[in-house]
Amino acid sequence: MRATTLGGSGVRVTELSFGAAGIGNLFRPVSDEAASAAVEAAWDAGVCTFDTAPHYGLGLSERRLGAALRGRDRDTYTVSTKVGRLLDPNPEGGRGDDLAHGFAVPDTHRRVWDFSSDGVLRSLEASLHRLGLDRVDFALLHDPDHHAEQALTEAYPALERLRGEGVVKAIGIGVNQCALPTRFLRETDIDVVLLAGRYTLLEQEGLAEVLPEAAARGRSVIVGGVFNSGLLTDPKPGSTYDYAPTPPHVLDRALRMKAVTERHGVPLRAAALRLPFGHPAVASVLSGARSAEEVRDTVDQLGRTVPAAVWDGLRAEGLLPPARPRPCCDAGRRNQSAEEGVDESWK
Repeated sequence: MRATTLGGSGVRVTELSFGAAGIGNLFRPVSDEAASAAVEAAWDAGVCTFDTAPHYGLGLSERRLGAALRGRDRDTYTVSTKVGRLLDPNPEGGRGDDLAHGFAVPDTHRRVWDFSSDGVLRSLEASLHRLGLDRVDFALLHDPDHHAEQALTEAYPALERLRGEGVVKAIGIGVNQCALPTRFLRETDIDVVLLAGRYTLLEQEGLAEVLPEAAARGRSVIVGGVFNSGLLTDPKPGSTYDYAPTPPHVLDRALRMKAVTERHGVPLRAAALRLPFGHPAVASVLSGARSAEEVRDTVDQLGRTVPAAVWDGLRAEGLLPPARPRPCCDAGRRNQSAEEGVDESWK
């Protein structure tokens, strides 16, 4: 699988990244065996970039990911985790569940927002313990929406120091909004933005500032949430959109998109996966999976050719803005401006 680097950091990422929230029991339980098989399937497909966070299943995602990667050459894969939420033991933990936060796990711990310098150090130390690794390759500020000033003045400088000391190779921010990452791109020296749900077939907000700003400054964007939490895999009544019931007008738009792509023999989810690669700032698309079957389907869909007629058809019906960058139709290819730093030989 093709790989490229994050900004000027030298950190390599495959064009498809494995999002490990699903193996942290996002919404429903996943067995240890299924979680391990999902990571194994990703590895077998050439996916060498894995993203996790303490938030995902109260540490379960990190523990499972670390276990699945154990024994592999540490220099052959890239791992990212996040800071901003510390996990403290819940005095009444284990009696209930964590479904209020989206994870089907016992509530053995509680999340404590902490974007202080000490909080960053404590978070990374705990993550390394759960992962069973001696390092992560890049660390992201996780959802600092309501803690922007502390994240900028305390957490970011701590990450910058860790990068300078070689503890991590790259740093960035992971959010599902556009204003804050744009500010970080302008005011700090981050290497990467993980932008979830804001550059998809249904959402184009990232095109206004985040993606152009990243490209202009030589930084990278990893695009997550390309299915808008499920709707674009198979739009139908009852589908979720941004982790909530889909409004009727959004469902109608998704169904119209599906009709256009399928007229050209292309599944909607294949177009959703391919779309971000039309922009030169995009280094990777991150997709979550909770089973080997889901991983293999995602890899297959990303490998499909999406002809130019699909993008033209979506524009003609007013489903995509005219100025949106069009991905190259050949599977696995990028716009020429994004070719620099691409390494097709990794793994």
